[in-house]
Amino acid sequence: MATIFYGVLLLGVLGAAFGLILAVASKIFEVQKDPRIEEVQNTLPGANCGGCGFAGCAACAEAIVSGAAPVNACPVCSGAQTSYIASIMGVEVTAAERRVAFVRCAGGSRANKKYDYVGIPDCESAARIVGNGPLSCAYGCFGFGSCVRACHFDAIHINSYGVAEVDRDKCTNCQHCMEVCPRGLIIDVPYAADVLVNCASKDKGAIARNKCAFSCITCRLCEKNCPTGAVSIVDNIAVIDYSKCTSCGTCASKCPRKVIQDIHADGKVVPVAARAAQ
Repeated sequence: MATIFYGVLLLGVLGAAFGLILAVASKIFEVQKDPRIEEVQNTLPGANCGGCGFAGCAACAEAIVSGAAPVNACPVCSGAQTSYIASIMGVEVTAAERRVAFVRCAGGSRANKKYDYVGIPDCESAARIVGNGPLSCAYGCFGFGSCVRACHFDAIHINSYGVAEVDRDKCTNCQHCMEVCPRGLIIDVPYAADVLVNCASKDKGAIARNKCAFSCITCRLCEKNCPTGAVSIVDNIAVIDYSKCTSCGTCASKCPRKVIQDIHADGKVVPVAARAAQ
């Protein structure tokens, strides 16, 4: 019994001694953490969406405090939150242009198909099968919702025409939808943009015309009629330079295929079918 008692006592003493050593060592080698990191992190929304380019809100907070990221690095933060983070860092915040995702396709169920697809309802899977997918247009939206599943903010859905469509007011430009689109159809555009080119086809006009009723046919009417020179044709598709665009809507009115999307002042997008009927 005595042997057991002394053995237990010895273990207890050793445990206490090692605990004391570790406690002292933790104080000696303690890495001081900037208290602003926690304060900034608590101000961030906690979505961990990665839209800032960092692994999560904690990493974003550390980057802001270290100077590796600007105080407005979080695309989800409101103006008030960004201003508060700026006050924590003792700097003035520079207003950044809000940008949102945009899907460059209006075809969907109206685009011609090579065959009916009955495989896994996933865009990447559809793109990998024979012939680069079931659509005749090699640049069209499959409509299987990979982007929808990737969005953390319920900002993108498949519309009645089978095309992904972004809710501009909910979009934070986290770019997760862009990353999963196998055809690179989703880009970011200024939130304030009133005219948008709803096609990404690089096919020449005659070919594009036969593949989809809502494709750019490179007629150049938008380019020729733009009063500010904001529209140009690049790789057989109309491209808008928003630094020159005045949102006059001339390009949209001149487009014979109604490919250029016109957005009213109230923010509502004119449906493709309605535009085609105008």
